[in-house]
Amino acid sequence: MMQRWNKKRTHFPLLVLILLVFIVCSILYIESSIRQIHEDSDHVRHDQEVPISHVKPNLPKSAPKDLDRFTRCNSTSKYSGWRNGWADPGENSGRRSVISESCDVFSGKWVFDNTSYPLYNESHCPYMSDQLACHKHGRSDLRYQHWRWQPHNCNLKRWNAMEMWEKLRGKRLMFVGDSLNRGQWISMVCLLQSVIPANKRSMTPNAQLTVFRAEEYNATVEFLWAPLLVESNSDDPVNHRLGERIIRPDSVLKHASKWEQADILVFNTYLWWRQGPVKLLPYNFCRWSTADNGACEELDGLGAMELAMSAWADWVASRVNPRKKRVFFVTMSPTHLWNREWAPGSEGNCYGENTPIDSEGYWGSGADLPTMRMVDKVLGKLSSKVRVLNITQLSEYRKEGHPSIYRKFWETLSPAQLSNPSSYSDCIHWCLPGVPDVWNELLFHYL
Repeated sequence: MMQRWNKKRTHFPLLVLILLVFIVCSILYIESSIRQIHEDSDHVRHDQEVPISHVKPNLPKSAPKDLDRFTRCNSTSKYSGWRNGWADPGENSGRRSVISESCDVFSGKWVFDNTSYPLYNESHCPYMSDQLACHKHGRSDLRYQHWRWQPHNCNLKRWNAMEMWEKLRGKRLMFVGDSLNRGQWISMVCLLQSVIPANKRSMTPNAQLTVFRAEEYNATVEFLWAPLLVESNSDDPVNHRLGERIIRPDSVLKHASKWEQADILVFNTYLWWRQGPVKLLPYNFCRWSTADNGACEELDGLGAMELAMSAWADWVASRVNPRKKRVFFVTMSPTHLWNREWAPGSEGNCYGENTPIDSEGYWGSGADLPTMRMVDKVLGKLSSKVRVLNITQLSEYRKEGHPSIYRKFWETLSPAQLSNPSSYSDCIHWCLPGVPDVWNELLFHYL
């Protein structure tokens, strides 16, 4: 009898644990069902704002597998309104503290300067990308290389490669984001590489993370492909053109494991949020039960970007010590897809443009004001932990700075494609040397 009792006691804690897990998941399932019933009720107006409920993310030891390009949503429902706990504006949120400065370096004009610019020669940079090497791919008008950004009432700190390397000595500078941030990284490498002997520098491609190293400075300039900042099915740096965009809006853990040891971080995200609705796959243990595996919710790009930015901001708020780590956020890079916006009555895009827009304060459809306001709201909670590089307005003027048809993306454009610039012009990325060099001058100014 005593032996049988001991056997029962051995299994008792395990049964209790299983029962507790079942009860917790059941409660969450019931709450989710009730919420869905309320959403589907005929008494709720469809244009009514979705009620927001804030929940803390559940990060179990046994986490779901990483998203990849093969991830699919088994079912999709309307966004239910849940948010991470940190997205709730608290009493300490406030606006970002503003450092008193005598001059706003982001307000100014472009000045033609064929004496001091460009800061490097396209053909002399062995790390130049074919996607951005416009002269190499047939662009004969090189005026785009000679424009200098001139702030009103002051001067931008003059670029000095040796001084920049001294700032980077013993440090890791990492750019994190999409192909526009990769363009800024290539610009920085081209600005810096010429003063390092060829046998003292190296480029180590590693798919998602690419590293340029300067041996004598024990420093690296790196790029991490993370176009949405949070984990997504588009995190493959090559195979990321997918019909369905899926993210875990509450998880930066995958990417943060690669960027958290960097000393200087330069983040961007924007363009990929403007490609239609986004599927949300919450990082939540009970939602990944056998019954609900792969259940997604759908949200518009701006709303999904705010969730992702909030998760990123929580990492910054909880993990960044400004005395040890510098964090920069680069605002949206504008596109120039319709020249009727700066030349009414025209029908075309950035192709054939050779001068900047000279109307101060110009704002086209390639830069989204609601997104700017959302980003400002999120960054406002981070006090002085993030320095914003507000490149949007100054880049708006540079309608002629894009590659248009003068580029190679995987394959060189065919004669038929070259003769159809309205369909094949790249009015999103930037020629190098060009606009991203000024973004890096601004970064240098604040370092």
